[in-house]
Amino acid sequence: MKKCFKILSPCGILGYGFPTESFENGLKDQPNAIVVDAGSTDAGPHKLGANTAIVSRQACKKDLERLITAGAQYNIPVIIGSAGGSGGKSHVQWTLEIIDEVFAEKNLTNIKQAIIWADIPKSVIREGMQQGKVTPLGDAVPELTEEALEQTTGVVAQMGIEPILEALESGAQLIICGRAYDPSPFAAAGVSAGFDEALAYHMGKVLECGALCCEPGTTKDCMMGVLYEDCFEVYPTNPERKCTTVSVAAHTFYEKDHPYILHGPGIILDLENCEFTDCGGGRVRVSGSRIKNTPVYQIKLEGARRVAYRTFVVAGIRDPLLVEKVEEVEELVKNSVMNQFSEIPRDRYEIHFYNYGKNGVMGALEPNNTAGHEIGVLFEVIAQTQSEASALCSAVRSTFMHYGYEGRKSTAGNLAFPFAPSDVEFGAVYEFSVYHLMETVNGKALFPIEYSVR
Repeated sequence: MKKCFKILSPCGILGYGFPTESFENGLKDQPNAIVVDAGSTDAGPHKLGANTAIVSRQACKKDLERLITAGAQYNIPVIIGSAGGSGGKSHVQWTLEIIDEVFAEKNLTNIKQAIIWADIPKSVIREGMQQGKVTPLGDAVPELTEEALEQTTGVVAQMGIEPILEALESGAQLIICGRAYDPSPFAAAGVSAGFDEALAYHMGKVLECGALCCEPGTTKDCMMGVLYEDCFEVYPTNPERKCTTVSVAAHTFYEKDHPYILHGPGIILDLENCEFTDCGGGRVRVSGSRIKNTPVYQIKLEGARRVAYRTFVVAGIRDPLLVEKVEEVEELVKNSVMNQFSEIPRDRYEIHFYNYGKNGVMGALEPNNTAGHEIGVLFEVIAQTQSEASALCSAVRSTFMHYGYEGRKSTAGNLAFPFAPSDVEFGAVYEFSVYHLMETVNGKALFPIEYSVR
Protein backbone atom coordinates (compact mmCIF):
# COMPACT_ATOMS: atom_id res chain seq x y z
CA MET A 1 0.00 0.00 0.00
CA LYS A 2 1.30 3.45 -0.93
CA LYS A 3 2.66 5.34 2.07
CA CYS A 4 0.60 8.44 2.92
CA PHE A 5 -0.04 10.98 5.66
CA LYS A 6 -3.50 12.46 6.28
CA ILE A 7 -4.29 15.84 7.79
CA LEU A 8 -7.84 16.81 8.77
CA SER A 9 -8.58 20.53 8.56
CA PRO A 10 -11.90 21.16 10.36
CA CYS A 11 -12.49 24.80 9.37
CA GLY A 12 -10.86 27.99 8.13
CA ILE A 13 -10.42 29.59 11.56
CA LEU A 14 -10.85 27.95 14.96
CA GLY A 15 -14.26 29.07 16.17
CA TYR A 16 -15.87 29.30 12.74
CA GLY A 17 -17.51 25.95 13.38
CA PHE A 18 -17.98 22.82 11.28
CA PRO A 19 -20.72 20.20 10.78
CA THR A 20 -20.53 17.26 13.16
CA GLU A 21 -21.19 14.76 10.37
CA SER A 22 -18.33 16.16 8.25
CA PHE A 23 -15.93 15.96 11.17
CA GLU A 24 -16.97 12.40 11.98
CA ASN A 25 -16.53 11.45 8.32
CA GLY A 26 -13.02 12.85 8.48
CA LEU A 27 -12.20 10.89 11.63
CA LYS A 28 -13.45 7.68 10.00
CA ASP A 29 -10.82 8.21 7.29
CA GLN A 30 -8.17 7.88 10.03
CA PRO A 31 -6.22 11.16 9.85
CA ASN A 32 -2.70 11.27 11.24
CA ALA A 33 -3.14 14.80 12.58
CA ILE A 34 -5.79 17.47 13.12
CA VAL A 35 -4.54 20.94 12.21
CA VAL A 36 -6.46 24.22 12.36
CA ASP A 37 -5.53 27.81 11.69
CA ALA A 38 -6.88 30.23 14.29
CA GLY A 39 -5.75 33.62 13.08
CA SER A 40 -5.39 36.20 10.36
CA THR A 41 -4.63 39.85 9.71
CA ASP A 42 -7.55 40.02 7.25
CA ALA A 43 -9.68 41.93 9.75
CA GLY A 44 -7.01 44.59 10.16
CA PRO A 45 -4.85 45.64 13.11
CA HIS A 46 -7.52 46.09 15.79
CA LYS A 47 -7.47 42.56 17.24
CA LEU A 48 -3.69 42.61 17.57
CA GLY A 49 -3.51 46.11 18.99
CA ALA A 50 -6.44 45.75 21.37
CA ASN A 51 -5.48 42.22 22.49
CA THR A 52 -8.89 40.80 21.59
CA ALA A 53 -9.83 37.55 19.85
CA ILE A 54 -11.23 37.18 16.34
CA VAL A 55 -14.05 34.83 17.38
CA SER A 56 -16.20 34.58 20.48
CA ARG A 57 -15.09 32.56 23.46
CA GLN A 58 -18.16 30.36 23.19
CA ALA A 59 -17.47 29.55 19.53
CA CYS A 60 -13.79 28.84 20.18
CA LYS A 61 -14.56 26.53 23.10
CA LYS A 62 -17.14 24.61 21.08
CA ASP A 63 -14.56 23.84 18.38
CA LEU A 64 -11.68 23.19 20.78
CA GLU A 65 -13.72 20.72 22.78
CA ARG A 66 -14.37 18.57 19.72
CA LEU A 67 -10.81 18.81 18.36
CA ILE A 68 -9.01 18.06 21.63
CA THR A 69 -11.37 15.21 22.52
CA ALA A 70 -10.90 13.66 19.08
CA GLY A 71 -7.13 14.02 19.28
CA ALA A 72 -7.07 12.24 22.63
CA GLN A 73 -9.48 9.52 21.49
CA TYR A 74 -7.56 8.69 18.31
CA ASN A 75 -4.11 9.41 19.78
CA ILE A 76 -3.16 11.90 17.06
CA PRO A 77 -1.62 15.38 17.45
CA VAL A 78 -3.77 18.49 17.38
CA ILE A 79 -1.99 21.64 16.17
CA ILE A 80 -3.42 25.16 16.48
CA GLY A 81 -1.83 27.98 14.49
CA SER A 82 -2.01 31.68 15.46
CA ALA A 83 -3.93 30.96 18.66
CA GLY A 84 -6.55 33.49 19.65
CA GLY A 85 -6.50 35.21 16.28
CA SER A 86 -3.34 37.31 16.35
CA GLY A 87 -1.06 34.88 18.13
CA GLY A 88 0.25 37.27 20.78
CA LYS A 89 0.77 36.41 24.44
CA SER A 90 -2.70 37.59 25.49
CA HIS A 91 -4.32 35.67 22.62
CA VAL A 92 -2.46 32.47 23.46
CA GLN A 93 -3.32 32.80 27.16
CA TRP A 94 -6.97 33.32 26.25
CA THR A 95 -6.87 30.08 24.28
CA LEU A 96 -5.08 28.25 27.11
CA GLU A 97 -7.79 29.26 29.60
CA ILE A 98 -10.38 27.64 27.34
CA ILE A 99 -8.23 24.54 26.93
CA ASP A 100 -7.94 24.27 30.73
CA GLU A 101 -11.72 24.20 30.97
CA VAL A 102 -11.97 21.52 28.27
CA PHE A 103 -9.42 19.31 30.04
CA ALA A 104 -11.24 19.67 33.36
CA GLU A 105 -14.71 19.08 31.94
CA LYS A 106 -13.67 16.10 29.79
CA ASN A 107 -11.35 14.60 32.42
CA LEU A 108 -8.46 14.44 29.95
CA THR A 109 -5.06 13.46 31.35
CA ASN A 110 -1.56 12.41 30.33
CA ILE A 111 -1.40 14.59 27.22
CA LYS A 112 1.86 16.32 26.39
CA GLN A 113 1.30 19.95 25.51
CA ALA A 114 3.62 22.41 23.78
CA ILE A 115 3.13 26.16 23.67
CA ILE A 116 5.20 27.97 21.05
CA TRP A 117 5.40 31.68 21.83
CA ALA A 118 5.71 34.18 18.96
CA ASP A 119 6.13 37.46 20.84
CA ILE A 120 9.26 39.34 19.80
CA PRO A 121 10.84 41.65 22.41
CA LYS A 122 11.24 45.24 21.28
CA SER A 123 14.88 45.10 22.37
CA VAL A 124 15.52 42.38 19.79
CA ILE A 125 13.83 44.46 17.10
CA ARG A 126 15.82 47.56 18.06
CA GLU A 127 19.02 45.58 17.74
CA GLY A 128 17.89 44.38 14.33
CA MET A 129 17.09 47.96 13.28
CA GLN A 130 20.54 49.12 14.33
CA GLN A 131 22.14 46.34 12.29
CA GLY A 132 20.02 47.05 9.23
CA LYS A 133 18.21 43.72 9.49
CA VAL A 134 14.66 45.15 9.62
CA THR A 135 13.10 46.12 6.29
CA PRO A 136 9.58 47.19 5.22
CA LEU A 137 7.31 44.54 3.74
CA GLY A 138 6.54 46.21 0.41
CA ASP A 139 6.82 49.70 -1.00
CA ALA A 140 3.72 50.98 0.82
CA VAL A 141 5.26 50.29 4.26
CA PRO A 142 7.54 53.00 5.70
CA GLU A 143 10.83 52.34 7.43
CA LEU A 144 10.36 51.29 11.05
CA THR A 145 11.16 54.10 13.47
CA GLU A 146 11.91 54.05 17.18
CA GLU A 147 8.80 56.17 17.79
CA ALA A 148 6.52 53.73 15.93
CA LEU A 149 8.03 50.77 17.73
CA GLU A 150 7.65 52.41 21.12
CA GLN A 151 3.96 53.17 20.45
CA THR A 152 3.27 49.60 19.40
CA THR A 153 1.35 47.55 21.97
CA GLY A 154 3.27 44.37 21.18
CA VAL A 155 4.96 42.61 18.28
CA VAL A 156 4.52 39.05 17.04
CA ALA A 157 6.29 37.21 14.24
CA GLN A 158 5.08 34.53 11.87
CA MET A 159 6.83 31.26 12.67
CA GLY A 160 7.76 28.71 10.03
CA ILE A 161 7.79 24.95 10.46
CA GLU A 162 10.99 24.71 12.54
CA PRO A 163 9.65 25.21 16.10
CA ILE A 164 6.54 23.14 15.32
CA LEU A 165 8.76 20.33 14.05
CA GLU A 166 10.70 20.41 17.30
CA ALA A 167 7.46 20.18 19.30
CA LEU A 168 6.25 17.24 17.22
CA GLU A 169 9.57 15.45 17.49
CA SER A 170 9.41 15.85 21.28
CA GLY A 171 6.15 13.89 21.26
CA ALA A 172 3.76 16.79 21.90
CA GLN A 173 0.15 15.79 21.26
CA LEU A 174 -1.39 19.25 21.64
CA ILE A 175 0.56 22.13 20.14
CA ILE A 176 -0.62 25.71 20.61
CA CYS A 177 1.27 28.10 18.36
CA GLY A 178 1.49 31.83 18.68
CA ARG A 179 1.46 33.73 15.40
CA ALA A 180 2.27 31.31 12.59
CA TYR A 181 2.59 31.56 8.85
CA ASP A 182 -0.78 30.06 7.91
CA PRO A 183 0.46 26.91 6.07
CA SER A 184 3.24 26.20 8.61
CA PRO A 185 1.32 24.01 11.12
CA PHE A 186 0.03 21.84 8.27
CA ALA A 187 3.42 21.67 6.57
CA ALA A 188 5.19 20.83 9.82
CA ALA A 189 2.93 17.83 10.42
CA GLY A 190 3.73 16.45 6.98
CA VAL A 191 7.45 17.16 7.09
CA SER A 192 7.69 15.60 10.55
CA ALA A 193 6.33 12.39 9.03
CA GLY A 194 9.05 12.43 6.37
CA PHE A 195 7.17 13.91 3.42
CA ASP A 196 8.36 16.46 0.88
CA GLU A 197 8.48 20.00 2.23
CA ALA A 198 7.23 21.64 -0.96
CA LEU A 199 4.20 19.36 -1.16
CA ALA A 200 3.54 19.77 2.56
CA TYR A 201 3.62 23.57 2.34
CA HIS A 202 1.45 23.61 -0.78
CA MET A 203 -1.09 21.30 0.82
CA GLY A 204 -1.08 23.52 3.88
CA LYS A 205 -1.84 26.49 1.66
CA VAL A 206 -4.90 24.65 0.32
CA LEU A 207 -6.10 23.32 3.70
CA GLU A 208 -5.64 26.45 5.81
CA CYS A 209 -9.10 27.84 4.93
CA GLY A 210 -11.02 24.62 5.44
CA ALA A 211 -13.38 23.81 2.59
CA LEU A 212 -13.01 27.18 0.87
CA CYS A 213 -11.25 25.39 -1.99
CA CYS A 214 -14.41 23.42 -2.77
CA GLU A 215 -17.57 23.94 -4.79
CA PRO A 216 -19.55 25.30 -3.06
CA GLY A 217 -16.78 26.79 -0.96
CA THR A 218 -16.91 27.67 2.72
CA THR A 219 -14.55 28.18 5.62
CA LYS A 220 -17.01 26.39 7.92
CA ASP A 221 -16.54 22.79 6.82
CA CYS A 222 -13.90 20.07 6.89
CA MET A 223 -11.21 19.11 4.39
CA MET A 224 -8.83 16.19 4.21
CA GLY A 225 -5.36 16.44 2.76
CA VAL A 226 -3.35 13.33 1.91
CA LEU A 227 0.39 13.54 1.33
CA TYR A 228 2.15 10.99 -0.86
CA GLU A 229 5.79 10.73 -1.89
CA ASP A 230 5.32 12.63 -5.18
CA CYS A 231 1.97 14.42 -4.83
CA PHE A 232 -0.90 15.25 -2.51
CA GLU A 233 -4.66 14.93 -2.75
CA VAL A 234 -7.42 16.96 -1.17
CA TYR A 235 -11.11 16.27 -0.75
CA PRO A 236 -14.02 17.51 1.38
CA THR A 237 -15.46 15.22 4.03
CA ASN A 238 -18.92 16.60 3.32
CA PRO A 239 -20.54 14.77 0.35
CA GLU A 240 -22.42 17.95 -0.55
CA ARG A 241 -19.14 19.57 -1.62
CA LYS A 242 -16.47 18.63 -4.12
CA CYS A 243 -13.01 19.73 -5.16
CA THR A 244 -12.37 20.50 -8.81
CA THR A 245 -9.11 21.25 -10.55
CA VAL A 246 -10.28 24.85 -10.97
CA SER A 247 -11.39 25.31 -7.37
CA VAL A 248 -8.14 23.93 -5.93
CA ALA A 249 -5.95 25.82 -8.40
CA ALA A 250 -7.88 29.02 -7.70
CA HIS A 251 -7.35 28.64 -3.97
CA THR A 252 -3.65 28.05 -4.57
CA PHE A 253 -3.57 31.63 -5.90
CA TYR A 254 -5.60 32.97 -2.96
CA GLU A 255 -4.05 35.90 -1.06
CA LYS A 256 -0.91 36.09 -3.17
CA ASP A 257 0.86 38.96 -4.90
CA HIS A 258 2.38 36.66 -7.54
CA PRO A 259 0.68 34.00 -9.66
CA TYR A 260 2.88 31.11 -8.59
CA ILE A 261 5.58 32.32 -6.17
CA LEU A 262 4.76 32.15 -2.47
CA HIS A 263 7.14 33.58 0.14
CA GLY A 264 7.26 32.18 3.66
CA PRO A 265 9.63 32.17 6.64
CA GLY A 266 12.96 31.09 5.18
CA ILE A 267 11.42 29.60 2.04
CA ILE A 268 10.14 30.39 -1.45
CA LEU A 269 7.46 28.07 -2.79
CA ASP A 270 7.42 27.80 -6.59
CA LEU A 271 4.14 26.50 -8.04
CA GLU A 272 4.76 27.34 -11.70
CA ASN A 273 4.92 23.71 -12.84
CA CYS A 274 2.12 22.33 -10.69
CA GLU A 275 -0.39 19.96 -12.21
CA PHE A 276 -3.96 19.60 -10.92
CA THR A 277 -5.65 16.30 -11.75
CA ASP A 278 -9.30 15.35 -11.18
CA CYS A 279 -9.35 11.96 -9.43
CA GLY A 280 -13.13 11.72 -9.43
CA GLY A 281 -15.45 11.74 -6.44
CA GLY A 282 -14.67 15.38 -5.68
CA ARG A 283 -10.99 14.61 -5.13
CA VAL A 284 -8.06 16.48 -6.74
CA ARG A 285 -4.41 15.45 -6.99
CA VAL A 286 -1.63 18.07 -7.06
CA SER A 287 1.99 17.52 -8.09
CA GLY A 288 4.99 19.54 -9.21
CA SER A 289 5.34 21.84 -6.18
CA ARG A 290 8.92 23.03 -5.63
CA ILE A 291 10.65 24.87 -2.81
CA LYS A 292 13.97 26.51 -2.05
CA ASN A 293 15.48 28.13 1.00
CA THR A 294 16.08 31.87 1.01
CA PRO A 295 19.70 33.08 1.29
CA VAL A 296 18.81 34.83 4.56
CA TYR A 297 16.15 33.63 6.98
CA GLN A 298 13.56 36.38 7.52
CA ILE A 299 10.43 36.44 9.65
CA LYS A 300 7.48 38.77 9.22
CA LEU A 301 6.87 41.10 12.17
CA GLU A 302 3.38 42.38 12.99
CA GLY A 303 2.48 45.08 15.48
CA ALA A 304 -0.22 47.70 15.95
CA ARG A 305 -0.58 51.01 17.74
CA ARG A 306 -3.56 53.09 18.81
CA VAL A 307 -3.95 56.17 16.66
CA ALA A 308 -7.44 57.54 17.37
CA TYR A 309 -11.02 56.86 18.51
CA ARG A 310 -14.13 56.28 16.41
CA THR A 311 -17.85 57.07 16.64
CA PHE A 312 -20.25 56.18 13.84
CA VAL A 313 -23.91 56.40 12.81
CA VAL A 314 -25.88 54.22 10.39
CA ALA A 315 -28.83 55.82 8.59
CA GLY A 316 -30.99 55.40 5.51
CA ILE A 317 -31.99 57.88 2.79
CA ARG A 318 -35.01 57.43 0.51
CA ASP A 319 -35.72 60.88 -0.94
CA PRO A 320 -34.63 60.63 -4.60
CA LEU A 321 -33.55 64.29 -4.58
CA LEU A 322 -31.22 63.70 -1.64
CA VAL A 323 -29.98 60.39 -3.04
CA GLU A 324 -29.05 62.16 -6.26
CA LYS A 325 -27.02 64.89 -4.57
CA VAL A 326 -25.91 63.07 -1.41
CA GLU A 327 -22.18 63.71 -1.95
CA GLU A 328 -22.84 67.44 -2.34
CA VAL A 329 -24.91 67.57 0.85
CA GLU A 330 -22.31 65.55 2.74
CA GLU A 331 -19.62 68.04 1.84
CA LEU A 332 -21.82 70.93 2.98
CA VAL A 333 -22.60 69.14 6.26
CA LYS A 334 -18.93 68.42 6.80
CA ASN A 335 -17.98 72.07 6.30
CA SER A 336 -20.77 73.20 8.62
CA VAL A 337 -19.58 70.92 11.43
CA MET A 338 -15.95 71.93 10.94
CA ASN A 339 -16.97 75.57 11.30
CA GLN A 340 -19.12 74.77 14.33
CA PHE A 341 -16.16 73.13 16.07
CA SER A 342 -13.47 75.53 14.95
CA GLU A 343 -11.81 75.22 18.36
CA ILE A 344 -10.75 71.64 17.53
CA PRO A 345 -7.71 71.64 15.23
CA ARG A 346 -8.63 70.01 11.94
CA ASP A 347 -5.64 67.71 12.00
CA ARG A 348 -7.10 66.05 15.11
CA TYR A 349 -10.08 64.46 13.36
CA GLU A 350 -11.52 63.08 10.12
CA ILE A 351 -15.12 62.90 8.92
CA HIS A 352 -16.05 60.17 6.44
CA PHE A 353 -19.24 59.17 4.63
CA TYR A 354 -19.88 55.74 3.09
CA ASN A 355 -22.91 55.63 0.81
CA TYR A 356 -23.95 52.00 0.46
CA GLY A 357 -26.07 51.67 -2.65
CA LYS A 358 -24.15 54.48 -4.34
CA ASN A 359 -20.42 53.77 -4.67
CA GLY A 360 -20.20 52.75 -1.02
CA VAL A 361 -17.90 49.80 -1.61
CA MET A 362 -15.50 50.93 -4.35
CA GLY A 363 -15.86 54.70 -4.13
CA ALA A 364 -14.33 56.53 -7.07
CA LEU A 365 -13.32 53.20 -8.64
CA GLU A 366 -16.94 52.07 -9.07
CA PRO A 367 -17.67 51.60 -12.82
CA ASN A 368 -21.46 51.45 -12.34
CA ASN A 369 -22.30 54.87 -10.93
CA THR A 370 -26.03 54.40 -10.45
CA ALA A 371 -28.12 54.52 -7.30
CA GLY A 372 -31.23 52.63 -6.27
CA HIS A 373 -34.38 54.05 -4.76
CA GLU A 374 -32.72 54.14 -1.34
CA ILE A 375 -29.20 54.11 0.07
CA GLY A 376 -27.64 53.43 3.42
CA VAL A 377 -25.18 55.99 4.76
CA LEU A 378 -22.51 55.38 7.37
CA PHE A 379 -21.14 58.52 9.06
CA GLU A 380 -17.77 57.96 10.66
CA VAL A 381 -15.72 60.37 12.75
CA ILE A 382 -12.19 59.51 13.81
CA ALA A 383 -10.63 61.84 16.39
CA GLN A 384 -7.87 61.97 18.96
CA THR A 385 -10.26 61.35 21.87
CA GLN A 386 -13.54 59.48 22.19
CA SER A 387 -15.18 62.63 23.48
CA GLU A 388 -14.19 64.61 20.40
CA ALA A 389 -15.23 61.81 18.07
CA SER A 390 -18.67 61.58 19.67
CA ALA A 391 -19.21 65.33 19.77
CA LEU A 392 -18.32 65.74 16.11
CA CYS A 393 -20.32 62.71 15.03
CA SER A 394 -23.38 63.96 16.92
CA ALA A 395 -23.05 67.27 15.12
CA VAL A 396 -22.71 65.54 11.74
CA ARG A 397 -25.84 63.49 12.42
CA SER A 398 -27.99 66.37 13.64
CA THR A 399 -26.81 68.72 10.89
CA PHE A 400 -27.45 66.15 8.17
CA MET A 401 -30.82 65.15 9.63
CA HIS A 402 -32.38 68.56 8.98
CA TYR A 403 -30.11 70.00 6.30
CA GLY A 404 -32.10 72.05 3.78
CA TYR A 405 -31.05 70.92 0.32
CA GLU A 406 -32.36 72.39 -2.91
CA GLY A 407 -35.77 71.06 -3.90
CA ARG A 408 -36.70 69.66 -0.49
CA LYS A 409 -40.44 69.98 0.15
CA SER A 410 -40.54 68.90 3.78
CA THR A 411 -38.83 70.20 6.89
CA ALA A 412 -38.87 66.75 8.53
CA GLY A 413 -35.79 64.60 8.97
CA ASN A 414 -33.72 63.52 5.99
CA LEU A 415 -32.52 60.33 7.65
CA ALA A 416 -34.08 57.10 8.88
CA PHE A 417 -32.25 55.50 11.82
CA PRO A 418 -32.50 51.73 12.38
CA PHE A 419 -31.17 51.98 15.95
CA ALA A 420 -31.72 54.13 19.00
CA PRO A 421 -29.47 55.55 20.22
CA SER A 422 -28.13 56.23 16.77
CA ASP A 423 -24.56 57.15 17.70
CA VAL A 424 -22.22 54.23 18.39
CA GLU A 425 -18.97 54.78 20.25
CA PHE A 426 -16.63 52.21 18.71
CA GLY A 427 -13.60 52.97 20.85
CA ALA A 428 -9.92 52.88 19.96
CA VAL A 429 -8.71 52.75 16.36
CA TYR A 430 -5.46 50.94 15.55
CA GLU A 431 -3.09 50.86 12.61
CA PHE A 432 -0.28 48.50 11.71
CA SER A 433 2.85 50.22 12.98
CA VAL A 434 5.10 47.20 12.45
CA TYR A 435 4.67 45.25 9.21
CA HIS A 436 8.27 44.41 8.44
CA LEU A 437 10.70 41.62 7.74
CA MET A 438 13.54 40.88 10.16
CA GLU A 439 16.57 38.67 9.62
CA THR A 440 17.19 35.97 12.19
CA VAL A 441 19.80 33.25 12.52
CA ASN A 442 17.30 30.43 12.01
CA GLY A 443 13.63 29.53 12.25
CA LYS A 444 13.71 28.50 15.93
CA ALA A 445 15.80 31.22 17.56
CA LEU A 446 12.93 33.58 18.44
CA PHE A 447 10.16 31.09 19.17
CA PRO A 448 10.59 29.54 22.65
CA ILE A 449 8.66 26.35 23.44
CA GLU A 450 7.06 25.57 26.79
CA TYR A 451 6.24 21.93 27.50
CA SER A 452 3.99 20.33 30.06
CA VAL A 453 2.16 17.03 30.63
CA ARG A 454 -1.44 17.58 31.56
